[in-house]
Amino acid sequence: MKLNVALRAVIAVVCGVSLLSCNKSNNYKNTSRATGWDINSDEGGFQYNTDYKEQEAAPGLVFVEGGTYTMGRVQDDPMHDWNNTPTQQHVQSFYMDETEVTNKMYLEYLDWLRRVFPPSEENYKNIYNGALPDTLVWRNRLGYNETMVTNYLRHPAYAEYPVVGVSWIQAVEFSKWRTDRVNEYRLEEEGFIKEGAHLTDVNASSTFNTETYIHTPSKAYGGNTEISQGGDEAQDRLNETNEAGDPVKKVYPGRESGLIYPEYRLPTEAEWEYAALGLTGIRNYNIYRGRKKYPWDGQYTRNGDVKKMGDQLANFKQGDGDYGGIAGWSDDGADITAEVKSYEPNDFGLYDMAGNVAEWVADVYRPIVDDEFNDFNYYRGNVYTKHAISEDGTVKVVGTEDIVYDTLSNGKLVARNLPGEIAQVPVTEEDTYMRTNFTESDQRDFRDGDKSSSRYYQPFQEVDDPSKRMYNSPTYDNFTYSDSSANAKLEERGYDKEKRTTLISDEVRVYKGGSWRDRAYWLDPAQRRYFPQDMATDYIGFRNAMSRVGSKSLEKNKTARSN
Repeated sequence: MKLNVALRAVIAVVCGVSLLSCNKSNNYKNTSRATGWDINSDEGGFQYNTDYKEQEAAPGLVFVEGGTYTMGRVQDDPMHDWNNTPTQQHVQSFYMDETEVTNKMYLEYLDWLRRVFPPSEENYKNIYNGALPDTLVWRNRLGYNETMVTNYLRHPAYAEYPVVGVSWIQAVEFSKWRTDRVNEYRLEEEGFIKEGAHLTDVNASSTFNTETYIHTPSKAYGGNTEISQGGDEAQDRLNETNEAGDPVKKVYPGRESGLIYPEYRLPTEAEWEYAALGLTGIRNYNIYRGRKKYPWDGQYTRNGDVKKMGDQLANFKQGDGDYGGIAGWSDDGADITAEVKSYEPNDFGLYDMAGNVAEWVADVYRPIVDDEFNDFNYYRGNVYTKHAISEDGTVKVVGTEDIVYDTLSNGKLVARNLPGEIAQVPVTEEDTYMRTNFTESDQRDFRDGDKSSSRYYQPFQEVDDPSKRMYNSPTYDNFTYSDSSANAKLEERGYDKEKRTTLISDEVRVYKGGSWRDRAYWLDPAQRRYFPQDMATDYIGFRNAMSRVGSKSLEKNKTARSN
């Protein structure tokens, strides 16, 4: 009997060692599963970050694990808007700003633009001016708000308050700038770019752009390799060469390095609504326990906690002439906007997803969410572009003399691309030939506003009369400038004088959440409104999001309910 037990123990040990050795022999971490060649060999060859764990949260962001949820109205609809009918949607995991973008954050952006593209120089003045928030949004014909006009954006008393007076277009440009500055600093920290370059070596003709660095790194910083290769790690790699004299490892890390973050961007409407609801707080195993009307659990806007009993859980207008309660007992602690993090976060750790300021999202507005066509990462607003190619076959990087300005509906000029960025052009029919997933560059009006959507649709004929468009909205291309340069002069300002039937167009964007000016009805994350993308108000701000690459979850082990 003892002999049998001992024999079994020996067999078990041998099998365990065999299995361990088999697993070890099949570990392809630094060996190609395809060819058997070494990866990251000291002699050269294929280089790849095989030690990559998972995406780190970029500055300001918190993780939002994706999943399925009911997007749209799940409560009463007294307004009868019929623009948020419930649909089942799924969003991938992503990251989102913990708070709205604050005045201090936006001022840092303006300061960078002012230093790099001095508005005192004629060629650059519209770059800085085009980014300035509209502080006049605070004015009211029958109200005195001049203090906010002159102080709200720049005074340190409002440093941590959400920025307002920013259009959707300006919010998108801020997001692009933020992407570049975060990636630039990270590459500095990792020793690839010259230390301190983001402060000491940047000017109008020498800037860092993420896409330029990835696709044509030798043109980053205006082609100054002393900056783009000036870090200690880059110098070590330059000195570590093979017999042919070429660096063994890449001097310019690309996406395969895992060092470069995906872009900061505006969240899609589906992402914003999902994040605002924070349904993870009412999850039991794989089901949600009921519905949520607000970002917090419950059907009321007042706090039920003993210490804060009766206080409002968000900053919103409580009634006619009541923006914050009475002196000595303010219900929500604010009369205009409030400092970020003034209220408790939702179950994803996000602050002010109801109240304070409404927020821009990425989507073009349409009354219907077309879940019949798509129910995964839903987003309306795709305009597909590609890199412009120069005559020598390389990507075209915008120079200081190549800046092109677009005219907005209000007559203001904004730079299409900043110097150092790669110029973009629409994809063509040649690019989409035989494709089944998209056929043209601009997909904003797909199935809702395009030619085939109109009741005037005729095969092989264009809808030339603007009044016969599905959305007969005003046109805004009524300005005449002398040219498209920075020195262009406004020659004529016109208005659309035709009879129109709607304000819905491809240039209006969705904004979500209630604000300090709104009643509690608008605090429901399902409510949706729209506003022209090049206009601003004193109650719309924004926050950024970032896609997650890799796994869906941070934790591999499932839990019965959220902590």
